[in-house]
Amino acid sequence: MRVRFAPSPTGSLHLGGALTAVANRDFADEQHGVLVLRIDDTDASRNEEGSEAGILRDLDWLGVPFEEGPVRQSERSDLYRAAADRLVESGAAYDDEGAVRFRGEHDPTLLRADGSPTYHLASVVDDIDLGITHVIRGKDHLPNEALHRGLAEALGADAPEYLHHGLILSPDGGKLSKRSEGATVADLRAEGIPAAAVRGYLRELALPRSDVRLDLGRVRRLAVEAIAAMPDEELAAAAEAPLTLVPALRGSRTLAEARQTARSLERAPESSGATEDERPTLERFLELRGGAPEELDPAQAKAILRELKAVGGDLRTLRRVLTGAERGPELWAVLAALSRDEALSRVTAAL
Repeated sequence: MRVRFAPSPTGSLHLGGALTAVANRDFADEQHGVLVLRIDDTDASRNEEGSEAGILRDLDWLGVPFEEGPVRQSERSDLYRAAADRLVESGAAYDDEGAVRFRGEHDPTLLRADGSPTYHLASVVDDIDLGITHVIRGKDHLPNEALHRGLAEALGADAPEYLHHGLILSPDGGKLSKRSEGATVADLRAEGIPAAAVRGYLRELALPRSDVRLDLGRVRRLAVEAIAAMPDEELAAAAEAPLTLVPALRGSRTLAEARQTARSLERAPESSGATEDERPTLERFLELRGGAPEELDPAQAKAILRELKAVGGDLRTLRRVLTGAERGPELWAVLAALSRDEALSRVTAAL
């Protein structure tokens, strides 16, 4: 079994393209087959500099490796020219003022007058040459199937099996433009969505028979689950934080939020001083934390907070003094993340 993913280097990898890539990768894995990466770059006017490198980065980040490629169509012109000549010689195509057209409905162009191949010729010739057995792509290509089968037959080859999946639409049901929120892999990565969440969402869609609307809410829920499931070392690396801060990063909604939390914990907040009403809470905390181990496990951290609450302590004040924020990770996780000396130093500064 041999499948291919064939993006055009016209910008960031669209989420719909990522769906096709993941579907082809999963199919190849299930069938013990091969995934070929092909770059459809024959239309030089639409190619964007650096786009191919960006697509490769996106696929690597998503965890979609390929066994062969990238095969660039721009480097295979002789193959397409030879195929066009064979079609003309057999009578399946004809010369039209330098261009080559395929005989049939609408006589589609296969080779332009400047010698460059169209998508139809290049795609079919590549599928034959690369031994592709199954073509898994979006249903926007469904109108091309009959032509591509006819071309393969005219070239004396068996057409691959074609499977067309539904498209990812915008949340309002329209076309998902690359300018739309969350429409590209690069957008989601920049937001701090883990790769596992994006890949998990696409695998939930699988090969949709009909079009589906992008559900960013679901993507973001999967992001929380993915961050919670990350090994400590992986989360620390993704948040660019020391391992000691990992307990406080577990509830983050995105990796960007995890990095922001880590920065807030690494730097002592500017102290504005404690009011008289706040002093009893902070003084009692000094006693409890000072008598506890250097490193706290979750149970020990929660025990300190229970003691504070039992005497009417203001936990919001403690959070503000320790982190400089009114909201954030669970307070027990903050206590577990900060060393004893650091926690005592921040509270002492406020007092």
